Amino acid sequence: MNNTDSKLKIIPLGGLEQIGMNITAFEYGDSILVVDCGLAFPDDDMLGIDLVIPDVSYLKDNISKVKGFVITHGHEDHIGALPYILRDINVPIYATKLTIGLIEHKLEEHDLLRTTRRKIVRFGQSISLGCFRVEFIKTNHSIQDAAALAIYSPAGIVVHTGDFKVDYTPVFGDAIDLQRFAEIGRRGVLALMCDSTNAERPGFTMSERTVGRTFDTIFSEHRNERLIIATFASNVDRVQQIINCAHRFGRKVVVEGRSMVNIIATASELGYLNIPENTLIDINQMRSYPDEQMVLVTTGSQGESMAALSRMAADIHKKVTIRPGDLIVFSSHPIPGNEKAVSNVINELCEKGADVIFQDVHVSGHACQEEIKLIYSLVKPKYAIPVHGEYRHLKAQAAIAGELGIPQENVFIMKSGDVLELDSESAAVSGRVETGGVMVDGLGVGDVGNIVLRDRQHLSEDGIIVVVMTLERHGNTLLSGPDIVSRGFVYVRESEDLMDEARLVAEEALTDCLNRHVTDWSKMKTTIRDALGSFVWKRTQRRPMILPIIMEA
Repeated sequence: MNNTDSKLKIIPLGGLEQIGMNITAFEYGDSILVVDCGLAFPDDDMLGIDLVIPDVSYLKDNISKVKGFVITHGHEDHIGALPYILRDINVPIYATKLTIGLIEHKLEEHDLLRTTRRKIVRFGQSISLGCFRVEFIKTNHSIQDAAALAIYSPAGIVVHTGDFKVDYTPVFGDAIDLQRFAEIGRRGVLALMCDSTNAERPGFTMSERTVGRTFDTIFSEHRNERLIIATFASNVDRVQQIINCAHRFGRKVVVEGRSMVNIIATASELGYLNIPENTLIDINQMRSYPDEQMVLVTTGSQGESMAALSRMAADIHKKVTIRPGDLIVFSSHPIPGNEKAVSNVINELCEKGADVIFQDVHVSGHACQEEIKLIYSLVKPKYAIPVHGEYRHLKAQAAIAGELGIPQENVFIMKSGDVLELDSESAAVSGRVETGGVMVDGLGVGDVGNIVLRDRQHLSEDGIIVVVMTLERHGNTLLSGPDIVSRGFVYVRESEDLMDEARLVAEEALTDCLNRHVTDWSKMKTTIRDALGSFVWKRTQRRPMILPIIMEA
């Protein structure tokens, strides 16, 4: 056996240098195990794109080795791409109970339930996948049933924390199993892959319970107003605390927003939400209750334009109208990049006379520096591989690892696509595999690439001019046109002279072609496009897209 065969390869296919699209392959010999399979939301310059999923060409090329997906928890950036990826890579899925419940809901929507094998794993249980054994360890996060993974490979143990925080007083279930981290640490851990999202923040993340206390105060100080609380759909514990408060203060709860309704239905079916009888009512029954008996829990805390809260703020929600005196609570922090959208929604709500609270009604689901130090101290890894975060977050965690005595050459800040080969002797990035984002637009997966996006960008910035003309089939004589239609270029009614001149320019270019007996249509189109392009640029300093269309009769 040559040396590289006895090394473990860790290949992040997404999720590094960005928040979202988490997916990592672990490869040893003839076995590949994939941890998580998430989506990312599109950047501002991805016009019209709904979501972005990872490029898994590497897994397709090595499909015979791929043993299964192991999922740490049920957030979109960890499970969202599964329905798209499973079409090509149909391997079993292993996850905890709530996570499987949420994945099944997705598979049902995409008609993949029958064809996908899935297995619920309990904490402390191990599964064998090829030459790997994976153990699920209980952690805390802003969604129930989050797991860290101990991945036992012939080259050594890798601990992957998933997204986590240390919550000694969780709202539901047990605290993180720190004892198990310590036991595994004693056996000797080759590498730790630790969540970096909050690695820049000092101190500890507050317990989820502290939000419950804030809600108590809000409910007792606003007994006469209608309450509308926006939070992340997946934060089941947050919803539980709102329901607890509502029940104590004699209010009914309405849940609004598709993702929120889905997740709450799944969580309560599986026993992760405890809803007192007669507390939850349908949105259509809301009219039967006075404002002071109502709490509306809704999506849209990130200012997303189609989410329920934004529709209420813009007055286009079918069932809910914001009224003066309503109290609106944002129980979340804006994700980086969403600040402007959130601020716009808050302004719209305030204009309608509502009161808005957005301070201190949220705690993070991610570990701050002291908790990261705790995990390092328990696990005592030889190598540190910061994951889940943009470059600055990864760098902040690398600094923490250094403080705790891990030598700099043993800390690896990787990029998506890097192949890290490691064993107990050494570790090094040995190559790269193809990675990137595949764009999903409507039903099309990957059919919109950079060229289409560039065209959309061009159209959105400079508009389009269409030149239409009809030529005789054989004689190449001009029968009608050229006519010019433009969209998004200039307001035609006020620029008739410009459009008339443009028509003349196109006509001259076409006549010139006909006089020279040019019969090749693509040459004609290019001549017209060039002539018109330089005319428009001279007159307006704009470069609209120019589409000549030739018909024959």
